[in-house]
Amino acid sequence: MSDQLNVLVAIVLSAVILIAWQVWWDRSHPVVPKPAVTSSAPASAPATEPAPAAPGVAPAAPAPAATSSSANEVAVPTVAARATALAAAPRIQIETPLLKGSLSLRGARLDDLTLTKYRETIAPDSPPITLLSPAAGAGAYFADFGWVGGAGTKLALPSPDTDWTSDGGKLTPDHPVTLTWDNGEGLRFERKFAVDAGYMFTVTDSVANAGTAPVTLFPYGFVTRWGTPPTLNYYILHEGALGVLDGTLKEEKYKTLKDDDHLVTVKSKGGWVGFTDKYWLTALIPDQTMDVSARMSWRAEGGLDHYQSDWTGPGFTAAPGAAISTTGHFFAGAKELALLEGYGASLNVPNFYLAIDFGWFRVITLPLFKFLRFIHAHVSNFGIAIMIFTVCIRVAFFPIANRSFQSMQKMKLLQPEIKKLQERYADDRAKLNQEMMALYRREKANPVSGCLPLIIQIPVFFALYKVLFVTIEMRQQPFFGWIRDLSAPDPTSLFNLFGLIPWDPPGFLQIGVWPLIMGVTMWLQQKLNPQPPDPVQARMFQVLPVVFTFLLGRFPAGLVIYWA
Repeated sequence: MSDQLNVLVAIVLSAVILIAWQVWWDRSHPVVPKPAVTSSAPASAPATEPAPAAPGVAPAAPAPAATSSSANEVAVPTVAARATALAAAPRIQIETPLLKGSLSLRGARLDDLTLTKYRETIAPDSPPITLLSPAAGAGAYFADFGWVGGAGTKLALPSPDTDWTSDGGKLTPDHPVTLTWDNGEGLRFERKFAVDAGYMFTVTDSVANAGTAPVTLFPYGFVTRWGTPPTLNYYILHEGALGVLDGTLKEEKYKTLKDDDHLVTVKSKGGWVGFTDKYWLTALIPDQTMDVSARMSWRAEGGLDHYQSDWTGPGFTAAPGAAISTTGHFFAGAKELALLEGYGASLNVPNFYLAIDFGWFRVITLPLFKFLRFIHAHVSNFGIAIMIFTVCIRVAFFPIANRSFQSMQKMKLLQPEIKKLQERYADDRAKLNQEMMALYRREKANPVSGCLPLIIQIPVFFALYKVLFVTIEMRQQPFFGWIRDLSAPDPTSLFNLFGLIPWDPPGFLQIGVWPLIMGVTMWLQQKLNPQPPDPVQARMFQVLPVVFTFLLGRFPAGLVIYWA
């Protein structure tokens, strides 16, 4: 093999690694993939009444109270605005081992939830994660359920301003609550909320017809967000509307819904639909035996962007003296894999675990994470689990790596012969390449064998990065010393002498202790390998430890520990 080919192989491998990570790490210009949709049409005009003009269409949530926020501002409600909105209507308290919040009796909607197990930062006094917020301008995020009438139906149906009556008590895993409302025209509406010890609500809607004529109504559920929420905008992470409908994962980023004035409609038997953040999920789960029409939509109203995911079921007819009922579920919480898989199995929800963005290569990523989780169950520290995992990977790849090491040793022994050939045929490049190829064949040596261990580890490297980035189980997991979050970069920096100088270096200079350890170990490993015969290739390999030190400096500390 010629020196030129050696250089080409090395350059290609380096370019693939550097360019791939640069693209993945680029926040400023994320690539937004366009998933396939069943149908697409302009969003309908905002509905001012809960009943739509046609059957099979969930109502649009009315605009929340106006605030100073514009459509371009970050959708985060202030503490004062949220408190005011919570005090505007009577409420039923919600209390579970993992959730705290309240249920509004006005509109009978779920619009106030915090996750007590998780906090905003690693600081001990950091507030818990706020998931749902009531209609109070930008940042409103809530779920609603109920019934809508068909075309031409003129019935008094529950609206966002309807005041429901409760049977009393807190909503807890041991105590469901039932809300009732009578429309004064012979229809009595009942909505029962139950919650488990995790993040799953069960919502049962019933209508009793005491009138003299049959009534046909269509069940619905929707979850809505007012104002575009803050997003990370990473290429490898989906944030926005998503669901598994008609057996297929559907994903729509907020930007896609807004820029394309999108309305995605999918006919499905069962399935689920909602919104995902990096670690948090809201998901509507209708009766899995029901044929539904699910939508993901955007519209502008009151100077705010409005995003909604919803489903509408088929018509239910309540004869005089009879009742109709439907039961669905609503997930609101953290995307913990074990919980999602458990709900998927117990409720027969298709591919519920896909709410975690394991990516196209989940055939590698998902088993890798489960293996890490298994190790962690025995060592109770994800940093130690990553180290044990690294040893396991090295053992698994040892037969391949060993052949590579043997070939590299042969190359090291051949260095004197290669230098003699270079001196002998210094003026005849073609003859030099011919003689070197003959030498390699005769001694059964491969000049690019040193790249093999790196190549076979690249898929594992990518998969581990994905695991560290998207799984909540890795969020805020400490290692030892200054590493208090393995999913975040090493907080130290060489350029302020690791905190001794009162200066906060820019991101590209955040080269902490572990990136330096990684760079030094990479340099030492190169010293143990035979140097490439071509001086250009040799110099390029010499600079790679420096490049990787800066490149991985802002990557999750857990990934840098693995590479080191």
